Amino acid sequence: MDVSVLIVDDHPIVRKGLRSLLEDEPGITIVGEAEDGTQALIEIERLRPDIAIVDMMMPGHNGLEVIRQAKKSHPNMHIIVLSMNSNETYIINALKRGASGYLIKETGPSECVHSIQAILSGRRFLSAQLPQELLHEYSLAQDDGSFDPYQSLTNRESEILQLAAEGLTSTEIS
Repeated sequence: MDVSVLIVDDHPIVRKGLRSLLEDEPGITIVGEAEDGTQALIEIERLRPDIAIVDMMMPGHNGLEVIRQAKKSHPNMHIIVLSMNSNETYIINALKRGASGYLIKETGPSECVHSIQAILSGRRFLSAQLPQELLHEYSLAQDDGSFDPYQSLTNRESEILQLAAEGLTSTEIS
């Protein structure tokens, strides 16, 4: 397995920990890091990694927006979400936007490596602590062709929505 990986997280200790963990694995090369969603999109375009491990909540663009934009320009790139949030809605939304896997930050180090291996073999991956039937729910959601209004938002509208969700006032957003 020869795979290039980009690590995206706003916490330096998380990026360093992931780098340390993955650099020891044969066939995995860390090609770069990004500390926010905006930088992530720049690095994805510049480095064109096989896999991006992306935090869900970070400054700039959140993980969902990074997935959406990255998959538009690089549909074959795999994205693994790394998040503290195990809420089913977040997981389903990440999968709908094109994430190949979803890891919660409580997961063990070996599971991160296993997720990369699983994804490279063509499977989607969820942390063991998450309900695996979510993959089935995701499949059903894809099959029914339901409209996702988030997909119709412009980049600026998505950014405003994220900032509002983070609790900023209208004045602060503008």
